[in-house]
Formats: sequence, structure tokens, C-alpha cells
Amino acid sequence: MNAPTGSGALPDQCTGTEMDLSSGTVLLVDDNAQNLELIQAYMESLPCRILLARDGVEAIERIERDQPDVVLLDVMMPRMSGFEVCQKVKANPATRETIIIMVTALHELGDMERAVESGCDDFVSKPVNKVELLTRVRGLLGLRLLKKKMARFLAARDQVD
Repeated sequence: MNAPTGSGALPDQCTGTEMDLSSGTVLLVDDNAQNLELIQAYMESLPCRILLARDGVEAIERIERDQPDVVLLDVMMPRMSGFEVCQKVKANPATRETIIIMVTALHELGDMERAVESGCDDFVSKPVNKVELLTRVRGLLGLRLLKKKMARFLAARDQVD
């Protein structure tokens, strides 16, 4: 099996080829400008489109308009918390499949349970570890892109039948 490369590619265990992440889109959401800049700098090594939002309301607007594949979502924000954003995204059939990774300084069991109940797919703790963040985003973005590819294939197959 090939090791992940710095290019953002994900090894394909079946063929030994690398997953192309360049068609993917990741939305970064944080009300703290320094946190947003840091995560954006970490994400620059991935070959995907990066979008930014500075609070939960702006995040909902960007998600509905741009349909990102993965959202890195801060929990504690003004106007709308990450928990609320996640619930709205997962309740909407048009955005339900969006992967949401909560980026949080919260470490209490109750907070983790609330995040899971709101529908998040994974967690990254603050302070963010670059290797952990990139590994999780690569894996989940690759999974999301494969699911989209499969959905297109099945839709095309159904039209032929």
C-alpha cells in the first residue's frame, strides 16, 4: 500500500493508485480570525478548493450555495453555534451528505454527545494538530468524493436500464 503523500492524494487500497482530491471543496468555519488563518494555512497542502465562513449563519449560506464536500466547523460561535449549523445541514436533504468535522476546544463528554446528536461525522481538538487535521480531511474528503462518483455511476446505470 502506498503512503499518503503531501500532494493531498489518498492511496487506493484496491489498485495502488492515488485518489484525486482536486474536485473536492472544503469549507472552513471559525469566528476567530487567527484560528481560521491557521487552519487555512494547514489546508493549503491539499489540492482542493478552500472556502471560508466567519460564523454559523454565513456557514449555512455558503453550504447551501456552494455545496462543499467537507466542513471544518468551530463549535462556539456567535449568531449560530456549530451544533446548530450541523443540525440544519444534516436535516436538509440537499446537504445531508456533507461531511462535518467539528473543530473544538470542548472536551467534556456532554459536549461530544451533543456533537454526535447534532450529526457531526468526526472531531478534531484545539489546538489543532496539522498531521491529524490533514489525515482526517484527506480520508473523509476521499470517501465523500467516492460516494459522489458512485451516485453518478448508479444514476447513469439506471438511465440505461
